[in-house]
Amino acid sequence: MSDTKDATLPPGIRRLHEGMARVWANPSGLGALTVVNHTSVGLRFMVTGAVFFLIGGLLAMLIRTQLAFPGNAFMSHETYNQVFSMHGTVMMFLFAIPILEGVAIYMIPKMIGARDLVCPRLSAFGYFCYLFGGIILTSSLVLEMAPSSGWFMYTPLSSGEYSPGLGSDFWLLGITFVEISALSAGVELVVSILRTRTEGMALHKMPLFAWYILAMALMIVVGFPPLILGSVLLELERAAGMPFFDVAGGGDPVLWAHLFWLFGHPEVYIIFLPGAGIVSTLLPVFARRPIVGYGWVVAAIVIMGFISFGLWVHHMFTLGIPQLALAFFSAASMLVAIPTGIQIFVWLATLWLGRPVMSLPMLWIVGFLVIFVLGGLTGVMLALVPFNWQVHDTHFVVAHMHYVLVGGMLFPLLAGLYYWLPLVSGRMPSERLGKWSFWLIFLGFNVTFLVMHWTGLLGMRRRVFTYDSAMGWDIYNLISSVGGFMMSAGVALLILDITLHFRFGRKAPQNPWNAGTLEWAMPKPPTPYNFVSLPRLETRHPLWDDPELPRTIAAGKHGLNTIEHGRRETWGSDALTGKLREVVHLPTNSWWPFFAALALAVVCICLLVKLYPLAGVATLVAVVFLLRWSWENGAHPKAAPDATVAPGQPPLHSRTMNGPGVWTMSVSHLANGSLYLSLLFGWFYLWTVAPEWQMPETSPLSLPLLAGAGLALTLGTAWLAKLVRRLRGHSDSGLGGGMYLVAGLGALQSALLGLVIWRAELAPSETAHDATLLVALAYVLIHALLGALLCLLQGLRVGYGFVGAEAPLEPVVVLRLWYYNLIVYWSLFVAVWVMPTLLGGAS
Repeated sequence: MSDTKDATLPPGIRRLHEGMARVWANPSGLGALTVVNHTSVGLRFMVTGAVFFLIGGLLAMLIRTQLAFPGNAFMSHETYNQVFSMHGTVMMFLFAIPILEGVAIYMIPKMIGARDLVCPRLSAFGYFCYLFGGIILTSSLVLEMAPSSGWFMYTPLSSGEYSPGLGSDFWLLGITFVEISALSAGVELVVSILRTRTEGMALHKMPLFAWYILAMALMIVVGFPPLILGSVLLELERAAGMPFFDVAGGGDPVLWAHLFWLFGHPEVYIIFLPGAGIVSTLLPVFARRPIVGYGWVVAAIVIMGFISFGLWVHHMFTLGIPQLALAFFSAASMLVAIPTGIQIFVWLATLWLGRPVMSLPMLWIVGFLVIFVLGGLTGVMLALVPFNWQVHDTHFVVAHMHYVLVGGMLFPLLAGLYYWLPLVSGRMPSERLGKWSFWLIFLGFNVTFLVMHWTGLLGMRRRVFTYDSAMGWDIYNLISSVGGFMMSAGVALLILDITLHFRFGRKAPQNPWNAGTLEWAMPKPPTPYNFVSLPRLETRHPLWDDPELPRTIAAGKHGLNTIEHGRRETWGSDALTGKLREVVHLPTNSWWPFFAALALAVVCICLLVKLYPLAGVATLVAVVFLLRWSWENGAHPKAAPDATVAPGQPPLHSRTMNGPGVWTMSVSHLANGSLYLSLLFGWFYLWTVAPEWQMPETSPLSLPLLAGAGLALTLGTAWLAKLVRRLRGHSDSGLGGGMYLVAGLGALQSALLGLVIWRAELAPSETAHDATLLVALAYVLIHALLGALLCLLQGLRVGYGFVGAEAPLEPVVVLRLWYYNLIVYWSLFVAVWVMPTLLGGAS
């Protein structure tokens, strides 16, 4: 029962609930496409991810059917290549990460005492990018044009010469589109966790799940851009002949491997960390005591996040890496066992010191501990270079990867599913069906993949289409296939259980597992506004220390318990201490995220079918939609229909100089900077390693024009900073004219950069040098245009009264972009003009 229907509430409180329900309402019918609320968006992510999981599972069963018998002709080799490539792609990119993002989007505001994420339209936009990208990618299967180069698309196998069809293009464009979704979620989760926790929730009082998600989101922000850059470069090579990975043109295929695994290895931990977060959340509940060593777990999370970025080369031990690098990365790969071991010992100690209850979620946790520890042990074996050389590219590696990923992600995810299901539906899960499902999946998994260690040690390569009976792999493959179908039966039973649960499950009590975290203080199913009043917290276990909290929250006895202003709002708090800083007014339902994602999908499809002019038009349409979306932010009447706050409360965030928007822009630049550094890495890597790289004797770039563009950018940044300083002094004198002036300087920079590119007469389809240089110049040109455009928009907003001394936030946000542009421009100037000039033109 929702709070609005609770007949025991006093009339005044019931009116408060009704007002909240009206302001936070989700439209139905076609209007459901406009919903931005995190509960709805999180559920959409999870349901869509589950559908892709079933597609990926079906592909896995096709693989196991093909390999069940020697000499099997169930599939052709080309179809098999497409199936195994799409199985890995779907599971890694369309299931594992998106469904975990969905869990995080759904749970985080509820656990930190917020009413929504800080940029709800961004999460809605991310969902549509994920949906459209996934549809485009999987449609390649139906069209029989699926990629066949494996889920990591190694070059030159995936290049135009060896993969001439559209399969690789589907992968590159679809994955890039989906990655936009991941970055959107990453940025939003980081800022929401740091800046919208309820009053008093300092970092050391934050639920461990939020710590894990914070680490995951930061890793997404930093780890995904290298793959986006690699995908863009490879697509440019395939579509326009720019030879980034072609040795004859001065490129190097190993550069793709570096860019892919710079993303790919952190991704393993991006998948594992939320799973571990679910374990650290559930295990104390069922052990009936607080977790042992909270600080040690936090330290382990941070250390694991850092170390994971230093291990990517251990996927490349057989690529001809220098001996010293092999030794370094082998040692680093083993180091990661330390923070992992800390967490495992903490979990065991918590169980040892507690009074464990073996309920259904706990059964999945035990399954996780068994499988993940086994996967971790084979991981340490693979970190040893001599052993790695022996089993590289065999079924042993496939078995290890599934033990780590399925054990580390799927089992905790299913534990979390059963644990939080009463929160979603208001009903308890079935213990009997749930246990049958667990045992079928647990036994089926081990029968499938434990045996694959043997086939790997017997030399079976991971991508063989079929095999001869004389190899001695027959019985092992047959057993693996039987295990796979047993696991599938378990998944089918799980789906049946969940489906029946919504109809026949018994009603759940308020706090069914006797948990201590804040999400169980909400109505079940949750209302769109989560909490009608936001409590001040003094402890990590608010429900254990104050069991009356659900009642007092529903009775409106805590903060932000008014709705007459008509705003959607939540607290904005200090990132470290949780002290209140502002009231964050959140945007409402909107068509713009849907329209913008749809336009980008059109861009993607047009690029696939080589309709480049139409792709350009669709890109402009997408930009217009995004700018129109941004127009309704800040002090716009639709965002803040009433700017007044109750006496004694902090101001609205658009009336401050350091609202969450500043943090959003800064975290976005972490992702942007990661992409830029990957580009610089590519430039220096090819310069120093590629055997056919040709550096011209003199730079083709005009120094006067480059210097002029940099001067315009520097003057624009300085002037914008001056305008912001005036705003800090509560003066908006000359703000509108100043914004137009800065926009003009940005336009001048853009024009000069355009001249630089035009006069350079580059030949990007002939040499990797010119191709890389052109991409780098295009990168700074796009940023220059964006800086000019946003300042032009700010000038208009000053005229409309949306920006000024009373609402000074937006120029501060734009200034962050100009600072970023300034750093990037001059560092690139040093990399592409100063260093080649000083070091000479010889390659």
